[in-house]
Amino acid sequence: MINREELLERFTRYVKIYTTSDEESTTFPSTKRQFELADLLTAELKEMGVKDVERDEYGYVYARIPANVEKHVAPVGFIAHMDTAPAESGENVKPQIVRNYDGGDIPLPGDPSLVISPKENPILKELVGNDLITTDGTTLLGADDKAGIAEIMTATAYMMAHPEFKHGEIRIGFTPDEEVGRGVDHFDVEKFGAKFAYTMDGGRLGELEDETFCADSADIICRGINVHPGYAKDKMVNAIRMAGLFMTLLDEKTLPETTENREDYYHATGIKGMENETVISMIVRSFTVSGLKDREKDLERVRRQVLEKFPKGEIEIVIKEQYRNMKEVLDENPEILETAKKAFEKAGITPIRKPIRGGTDGSRLTFMGIPTPNIFAGSINMHSKKEFASLQTMEKSTEVILHIASVLVEA
Repeated sequence: MINREELLERFTRYVKIYTTSDEESTTFPSTKRQFELADLLTAELKEMGVKDVERDEYGYVYARIPANVEKHVAPVGFIAHMDTAPAESGENVKPQIVRNYDGGDIPLPGDPSLVISPKENPILKELVGNDLITTDGTTLLGADDKAGIAEIMTATAYMMAHPEFKHGEIRIGFTPDEEVGRGVDHFDVEKFGAKFAYTMDGGRLGELEDETFCADSADIICRGINVHPGYAKDKMVNAIRMAGLFMTLLDEKTLPETTENREDYYHATGIKGMENETVISMIVRSFTVSGLKDREKDLERVRRQVLEKFPKGEIEIVIKEQYRNMKEVLDENPEILETAKKAFEKAGITPIRKPIRGGTDGSRLTFMGIPTPNIFAGSINMHSKKEFASLQTMEKSTEVILHIASVLVEA
């Protein structure tokens, strides 16, 4: 059904485009470079003959494939994000293709010290014989989420080239800035027009996810008193030291490196400042709102302890809501997951159901009126120089898109 080499060619073309987002930026999208991929996708969709293709001022790409059946079929959307994570460089990506993977170590030629090994990545045992795409070791790959983009584009090309393939109305959306938590800040739900959607933004073959973390951000603003260090005795309150003590007093049992499965955590993502003011940027994660509040109460406990040591200082904790667990809404719309399960069955895939220890654009879209679970796209070791993807997994993901379209017609 799918032209595997066409899928590979699309994917390797997209990952070479520099689209890293910037969490420090105040613009939207956070980096102008994301427009390059948005404009390319817009041109390719128009060339295919897709209808209502638009790249708007914010960098979103919207498109519509009209239904080719007479019966009413609810419009379904497929969504992927264009940006890559700022955690590693996404500039000058050099993908390497490992054909017919033999089960051994995979050296990364750009950095001899890096190897993708089965010992560190047990999933490789399941991928023997697959064609794997890695980086050269100097950048991340960007399969998160350019694999999803390539899959949606390849499925779109198939539908446009095969009018005998019956489907309802298909809506396509590509978003910027997902990796910095702003992926749907300006998403036009009415323009998109789907009753429900699927983000193609998961990992291993078979992942079908309808539950995400609830998420807040927390800025810990430590304010001190700056005095010339030569005359600072009994006067200076160093905000940098306050921040350091704050980090030391965090509960080590509720950090990302000590938690798994359904366990909550808080996590420092950055720190910047000077003696007079230092800010710790944190994220807080739990599968329940009550769990979020427990973690935030613990931050208040740490705040009080730091001020016992620095009574002349001040600490302000600013909490902002990011997204909530989409399961609450998806449980009220079970047919969306049932459609995906039937599509998986048609593709010969057993669904792997598990909560996402993270979030997707679908987390917020679900509460904006478009219930949106997440489907595997193939990226492994996301945000890392050791990121890789299986071409065969990507092929199966593309098939799932087409099977969802056909299942909806058959319903």
